[in-house]
Amino acid sequence: MLTLRNIRVWDTDEIIDVKVDATGALFEAGAANVNAAHGDADIDATGLTLAPGFADPHVHFRDPGQTYKESMTSGCAAAASGGYTDVLIMPNTVPAMDGEPVSDPDAPGAAEVLATGRTDVIDFLQHYAADHDVPLPVRYDLCVCASKGRAGQEATELEHWRRHMSGVGDEAKDADQLAHPVTSISDDGSAVTPQTLDAVFALAKESGLPLIEHCEHHDTGAVNEGPVSRELGVPGIPEDTELRIVERDIAKARETGVHVHFQHVSTAISFDAIRKAKAEGLPITCETAPHYLSLSDEALLKYGTLAKMNPPLRSEADRKATCEAVADGTVDLLATDHAPHTMEEKERGFLDAPNGIIGLECAYGVCHRTLVDGGYISDRRLIELMSVNPMNLMGHEATDITALLDRETDASREPGAKRLLDLTAVQDADGIGLVVLATDAAWAVDPERFHSKARNTPFGGWNVTGRPLATIIGRTLAFSRL
Repeated sequence: MLTLRNIRVWDTDEIIDVKVDATGALFEAGAANVNAAHGDADIDATGLTLAPGFADPHVHFRDPGQTYKESMTSGCAAAASGGYTDVLIMPNTVPAMDGEPVSDPDAPGAAEVLATGRTDVIDFLQHYAADHDVPLPVRYDLCVCASKGRAGQEATELEHWRRHMSGVGDEAKDADQLAHPVTSISDDGSAVTPQTLDAVFALAKESGLPLIEHCEHHDTGAVNEGPVSRELGVPGIPEDTELRIVERDIAKARETGVHVHFQHVSTAISFDAIRKAKAEGLPITCETAPHYLSLSDEALLKYGTLAKMNPPLRSEADRKATCEAVADGTVDLLATDHAPHTMEEKERGFLDAPNGIIGLECAYGVCHRTLVDGGYISDRRLIELMSVNPMNLMGHEATDITALLDRETDASREPGAKRLLDLTAVQDADGIGLVVLATDAAWAVDPERFHSKARNTPFGGWNVTGRPLATIIGRTLAFSRL
């Protein structure tokens, strides 16, 4: 057992002790208290913060079909290392996560699914830990494709995936199906196409799930249109490619009442449109990502294709507008868009290199440096943006530490005495997710120490502040660098 002494609760400042089962935890190399896995250990946690675990509703784990980039095992380990207890897996797997039966054994990725005896990618991912006999140290939900094969030609069929939703036929589901429901719809990587738009909104309306929209579309271009694209000699992407999708989907939300959540918003003009929609009372939410807060397109000159994204990094004015949108509450949450690629793929040049970076293992530090140290928001607000609000989008509740303490505290405790949260004795611990944070810790990002298979990040070597030191799921320590 591991006991953390004198740790501060993030939203009340109460000082408590916490006891957790450390057996089987993933300890980072060099952690001082690995003996906690084999016996009892006490740690003085004075100065550390206990918060609800981070949640990321926008990750790509590349399993099945591209496990040379990332697997469920490595992706979940990366998430736990970054302080995340819950993630939402995007549907651009291979085959796509559209609920369609996998029938052609020669199709890319199909053999991986069929080898487990599962019929489709949703079943494959729901039963991944049991079928592969591996522990997965975070909880995860699944996002179903908006269109079949994510091809944008025909909307998916509700009868092929509705059974995977929470609350639909739960009495017939096994524990793995119950633990990993479908909670949203998206064609992430691409915006919903005009030819499927009405049908996809009808799917969202009937299912009650939010549409998580990749709010950007371009047919040409590789980086943001502007002085940097011209200096690089690379075709540019105008900023209104994002705005057009935002305005189109706001209009559909007004018409249908469907909740639209815009991913990785990156331009001032899009934030203006979202502000107006929210003021109108429309069911619109949005996120941005650490890289849009911390980098402008000028980073392309320093980091090359490691800074190639979709949407692309925008101007410095847009970067500042993104920080302001976080500060004024226009941005509802922060998500990483964790997108693993091999370095070989990233070295193909601006026209051919894939878009995206990994982000789970340094997101908190990068965001803390930019937003908290930069004076935009408080430590407490950053936790809300990385934990409470993402959990709400996914249809879950972040762990209320004070409510848990009130429920679990021994009634015979002396009045005013420090409270103990003994997680090992909690009866119903399934929904508990916690992170231990060193909010002021200074550290350098070293991608070679990442638990992800991938290394495609421009943040390598950055000096940041704020670091997750431990991740707790239920009664158990999932990850520790204490």
